[in-house]
Amino acid sequence: MKAFEFDKKFDDDGDLLPHLDVSKAKRSLQETKRVNVDFPTWMLESLDREARRVGVTRQSIIKVWLADKLENLHPVMEKQG
Repeated sequence: MKAFEFDKKFDDDGDLLPHLDVSKAKRSLQETKRVNVDFPTWMLESLDREARRVGVTRQSIIKVWLADKLENLHPVMEKQG
C-alpha cells in the first residue's frame, strides 16, 4: 500500500490494523528496568490502602502516579517520546 493510500484509508475510516503487521511491534521507551526504592512504613501503608481502594497492586499505583507526575512536569517532551 502506498503512503497516500494509507493516509486516505486513515482519513476515510481510521481502521488500519488489518493493513499492518504488528507481530513484532514494540512501544518505544517501554523496556523495563528493575529498581529498588526504600519507603517509610507510613508511606507503604498509605500506598497499600489506596491501591486496595482502586483495585490495583502497589507497584501499579506507584507507576501510574509517577508517570502522571512526570507527564505534568514535561508535557511536551513526554508526548513526543
